Amino acid sequence: MTDAATDANRSRDQNSISGLPLHDLAGFTHRWVDADGVRLHAVEGGQPTGPTVVLLAGFPQTWWAWRKAMPRLAERFHVIAMDLPGQGHSDRPHDSYDTHTVASRVQAAVTALNVPKYWLVAHDIGAWVAFSLALEHEERLHGVALLDAGIPGISLPDAIPTDPDRAWKTWHFTFHLVPDLPEALLAGRERDYVDWFLRVKALSPNAFGSAEIDHYAAAIAAEGGLRASLAYYRDAADSARKNHDALGRGHLSVPVLGISSSHGSIPDMAASISPWADNVTGVVIPCSGHFIPDEQPDAVAEALTAFIDREG
Repeated sequence: MTDAATDANRSRDQNSISGLPLHDLAGFTHRWVDADGVRLHAVEGGQPTGPTVVLLAGFPQTWWAWRKAMPRLAERFHVIAMDLPGQGHSDRPHDSYDTHTVASRVQAAVTALNVPKYWLVAHDIGAWVAFSLALEHEERLHGVALLDAGIPGISLPDAIPTDPDRAWKTWHFTFHLVPDLPEALLAGRERDYVDWFLRVKALSPNAFGSAEIDHYAAAIAAEGGLRASLAYYRDAADSARKNHDALGRGHLSVPVLGISSSHGSIPDMAASISPWADNVTGVVIPCSGHFIPDEQPDAVAEALTAFIDREG
């Protein structure tokens, strides 16, 4: 058995989420690292001496959301896709899921992976965490790219629209905040719920196959995944307060790329972030809904590469 195969088998033995299959991606290795007492799962590959790009996914996904873009990015970069606390094969802690607490754990995991400085790229709830991480650990970042996300206290609206033509994009924020009811309605029906999100919020209803829906639903159904997924929303007010507290000390100076899509949730990510950051540029990915890394992975990889080349 080769050293690489031995390392891969050792990593598999560390999987702490019982019954949840691991998905392999050619050229990448599963890793588990301690992050302030919480074990986080990361998938690492690409160029060991290249610039490091750390990828974070959002609801209702896992690191697997980046699987199509990762091989393209790996041609030039050292790539780490990470499951946030509560996602995929990471632990599901019972304490706070405010984005500053989560960001400190992500930074601890990146440090444990021996990465001193990196480019941070994040979608949806991952972008919530990335914005907070940039506020608290800006010195560790070369730059940050945020994809189609309303960020608590920054660009997430205080009121959910009631117009049906817009409400379908954001109704779940309020639903997830209700105590107990989402768990009662969703337990055992996780696949139906995930299926709705992936099919309705993508531009094409065929963007996700049954196997992908099964994968994400299983991750939410496994060992506290539903509780953890809802906790990000239930702690959003705390995330917003801590974001504003941090912004009181100064705006972001690290380069920020806002990535929107032609049919996403936030029409202009750059404009929504620019009041809070000094160096913001934007790009709109055509022919995509909310799940941009899945729907247009090559365009995302090209936009990220151009951003890194320009700001690096």
